[in-house]
Amino acid sequence: MMRNLIAAVDLGSNSFRLQVGRIVNDQIYPLDGLKESVRLAAGLSPEKKLDLESQQRGVTALQRFHERLHDFDAGAVRAVATNTLRVAKNAPEFLIRAEAALGFPIEVIAGREEARLIYVGVAHTLPDPHKQQLVVDIGGGSTEFVIGKSFEPILLESRYMGCVGYSLRFFPEGKVDKRSLKDAELAARRELQTIVGAYREVGWEEAVGSSGSAKALTEILEQNGFSHSGITRDGLERFRAELLRAGRIDALDLAGLKGDRLPVILGGFAIMSAIFKEFDIERMVFSEGALRLGVLYDLLGRYHHHDLRDATVSAFVRRYNVDLRQAQQVADTACYLLEQLEPAMADPEHPDRRFLRWAALLHEIGISVAHSSYHKHSAYIVANADMPGFSRMDQGRLSRLVLSHRGKLERVASIDPGSVDWLLIACLRLAVVIHRARDARGVPPITMQREGRGFSVNTAAGWLQKLPLTAAALDEEQRQWMALGRGLYIRSLGGRNAAA
Repeated sequence: MMRNLIAAVDLGSNSFRLQVGRIVNDQIYPLDGLKESVRLAAGLSPEKKLDLESQQRGVTALQRFHERLHDFDAGAVRAVATNTLRVAKNAPEFLIRAEAALGFPIEVIAGREEARLIYVGVAHTLPDPHKQQLVVDIGGGSTEFVIGKSFEPILLESRYMGCVGYSLRFFPEGKVDKRSLKDAELAARRELQTIVGAYREVGWEEAVGSSGSAKALTEILEQNGFSHSGITRDGLERFRAELLRAGRIDALDLAGLKGDRLPVILGGFAIMSAIFKEFDIERMVFSEGALRLGVLYDLLGRYHHHDLRDATVSAFVRRYNVDLRQAQQVADTACYLLEQLEPAMADPEHPDRRFLRWAALLHEIGISVAHSSYHKHSAYIVANADMPGFSRMDQGRLSRLVLSHRGKLERVASIDPGSVDWLLIACLRLAVVIHRARDARGVPPITMQREGRGFSVNTAAGWLQKLPLTAAALDEEQRQWMALGRGLYIRSLGGRNAAA
């Protein structure tokens, strides 16, 4: 990792941000930051398609970020995308252009994962993180709510309401009156009603706001004397009076109201006002910590081999009562086979090897739902559950691997023929077949290599003769691979083919 520098890129619905930090004694010291007001959510059509103008604004911003990041190692940069790219139907096409411009992969993260990362960032900036905090982050397309204590989140929620969407929906052309404010606040309060009871029951000692809307409101209230410290209920009411007096946002003459925040401040104000009312908040302090800082600390954990994804997989193994001995021997055998196909993947930290091990450990979680077609249940859980540390793409990839560990390979035939995932699938399927007896036989006496578009497996002389059920299962496995136009050749080192 170059000069102990790491970087986070946040593709938000309003702004794209880059944060560079230096690692010193397991702490991150921010060095450099860039912000581009892309307003991606403003380009989202009613049909949930991003228009070309907003896409180009995003690509241009990422090209600028690339200039700052071009000499960073791949493992030193993590880029995450939030709500607008969660909902945009043409997000995959945009992400191809975006990744080419940035020069690094981009992960679309789920709402609760966004909330977790926001809390990680905020908690590292609080004077007393051991207090129980309510953290609120109003973004361009969604708002995240977290109750946490001592760097650990307790409740995580994300709601589909953001300052960009609300500004466009309720305050077209920046006009504001009592009716539009009331409608916007009621819409936000309806979104909050399903979560506020649980949050009040858990409780908090301090409310904390993060990101652009909270920062802008804090500056406006403090600089105009509406509040002495942070965001207060009285300060918001005084700001409301100024908004109604002006009638439109561009007629408002207040200190602290910056030009890049003008187009979205009305939506952010309405959402914040609704939050204060529903959660019965009197005062909220502002934290500079936000998603990008949380991404940096999460990346720091991976750098030091404290990857939250390992903890998440272990938690799922426990939650779904997985036969751990069986899962581990399948994982060990699958990784043993992968090392033979790709020697570079002998490194336990190789990302593809890690995905194979995670898939092996999780492949049987669906048995907790039903034994019949359990691989489909496993794949569904992995694709749709909240899995802290995993992006949506991570979960999609993991789900495909889990789905493909048994049954018809045609279910995953759409995977790119050149994808490394075919190697992972082959290793996982063979490991599952070999350990079907669940007898703790350990890593088998076999070797594996590529052969044309397929694979060959060499077994110790006489080994399969003692295992007729395994030999029969390998016959069926060969048929599955042949149906895809890929060979699977099982050969005995003594010269006799176990499967032709």
